[in-house]
Amino acid sequence: MFKQILIAFQFLTIIPLRVEGDISEKDIAKSAVFFPVVGAFQGLLAAGAALLLIKLFSPEITGGLVILILIITNGGFHLDGLADSFDGLAVKSSGNRETDKVKRLSVMKDSSTGAIGVVAIVFVILMKFLFLKFLVLNSSPATFYSLLFLMPVFSKWAMVPAMYHGISARQDGLGRIFIDNIKAEYVLFSSLLTIICCLLAVQFYLYKMYGINSVLLFPVLFAILYLFSFSSTKFSIRRFDGLTGDNFGAVSEISEILFLMVISIWLQHFI
Repeated sequence: MFKQILIAFQFLTIIPLRVEGDISEKDIAKSAVFFPVVGAFQGLLAAGAALLLIKLFSPEITGGLVILILIITNGGFHLDGLADSFDGLAVKSSGNRETDKVKRLSVMKDSSTGAIGVVAIVFVILMKFLFLKFLVLNSSPATFYSLLFLMPVFSKWAMVPAMYHGISARQDGLGRIFIDNIKAEYVLFSSLLTIICCLLAVQFYLYKMYGINSVLLFPVLFAILYLFSFSSTKFSIRRFDGLTGDNFGAVSEISEILFLMVISIWLQHFI
């Protein structure tokens, strides 16, 4: 288990961890179970940074710096996947499905980022900034920190169902390793770890503040993000004949937007 946790951190962060011994494809795939653990680490880092930064800067600057910290700890890995995915989607159809698939995958593999990829990155960062600003201004500090902690937990978890339901668009790469080896129990265990993180946040503060509404929020989040994850796999299969690692990065980034969107609606209309 410890090996798989290290692999998950190695895969999703820039922390220079060393994994001893041989690493099999099954070890890599099983590390997906612990994606929420990596998300919890990043969430704690983001919440801790926000707690310090809000004492020095305005809510706007605090939100921007928190986003920067999350990007840096991830090495921009998911944003790169988001940009590549949208660059691939921007390829115009020639009417030949096989030709379009090859061209889209080629564009996604290209190291340069196209205009639509840049737009996708800017839009995602902007939406995160606006939603975080809203949360800072419209919730208590403890609520903000609790939800900020959970945001990367849910976004990391959302990749796991996508891996399970997807098929690989390529015969190589990390994406194929996860897709070909992930099992239903991995999705279940990663979900249980995410639920544990939710219970910690609820027990720590949210239930005292919002009562049963805080408990009901999380099944809604699970349902929406699972539906998004599942729909993304079907969409990617139609457009790319499968998924790549880039698509998982896009799922993670967009999941954070959906998480913040649901939270904002919850705070405005159900509290």
